[in-house]
Amino acid sequence: MSNSIEKAAQRLEQLRQAGAQMPAASTAAPSVAPVAPVASVTSVEPPVAPRRPAVSTPVGSRFVNLDFERLTAAGFVTPTAPRSMVADQFRVIKRPLIDNATGKGASVVRSGNLIMVTSSMPGEGKSFTAVNLALSMAMEMDHTVMLVDADVARPSIMKVLGLPPGPGLLDMLVDDKLEMSQVLLRTNIENLTLLPSGSPRAQATELLASAAMTDLVDDMGKRYSDRIIIFDSPPLLLTTESRVLAAHMGQIVMVVQAEKTLQSQVKHALSTIESCPVKLMVLNQARGAGQDAYGYGYGYGYGYGQREAKTEAEVQS
Repeated sequence: MSNSIEKAAQRLEQLRQAGAQMPAASTAAPSVAPVAPVASVTSVEPPVAPRRPAVSTPVGSRFVNLDFERLTAAGFVTPTAPRSMVADQFRVIKRPLIDNATGKGASVVRSGNLIMVTSSMPGEGKSFTAVNLALSMAMEMDHTVMLVDADVARPSIMKVLGLPPGPGLLDMLVDDKLEMSQVLLRTNIENLTLLPSGSPRAQATELLASAAMTDLVDDMGKRYSDRIIIFDSPPLLLTTESRVLAAHMGQIVMVVQAEKTLQSQVKHALSTIESCPVKLMVLNQARGAGQDAYGYGYGYGYGYGQREAKTEAEVQS
């Protein structure tokens, strides 16, 4: 230690003789030169704006591809399909629905953008009709369409479209923190989105008649007022929950299968939706003159309260 102090003293003496300015003597000479503090640096960084608190952004909707070739072969209307009787007649069927949904109908229809497709009994072709209506409407230049699989007990929309099941309507009914964008599916038809039925639940049909469903439907109708929302619902005579859903709709399309559905069933089903202002009936698989073995068709009519107008058309299915 004494050798180190002696060497430091000799170095100080050499610096004095060389004319260097030395600090006042201290009791102990430092062994290393002091380091200048950071604050003495002349280049100053520009002030940084305070960070905003992190905001959770909703997860974007997933994208799915519809197989147009497969759907066309199954009798559905697609953007790439050649012109057909199916496409032409769905253009006719959808027109009054679109006019009512956009306020261009004979009278203003409350919640006209909410359309429920149903039937009196299962197996009458309501899901086929719902999908074709959604596809046909989505090909309009000025309208966007959301197709909702609300037949939660027997969901079929995803299977019909060749898509795997996933979270959807039922998940939103039991989880109020779930955003619509997290379960909605965007498709390769720009104006068409899909809302699956969601994860299977033991009380699926009861959820359809719950207050949560009422709030959700009302919110969808107001939030997406510029969008036509089509609900594929359970048959009217199979569960009472579909009648609760019908009470929130502006328009109802009821599919009836020719030569199968009983007239008494049709009358009973219609009596359960009397409160809906607009009801359109579609007669499915009605044979027409001059059609081949696959020539089934649709006859349809629609009414506003007590005033009804009926039209007939035939479509291959």
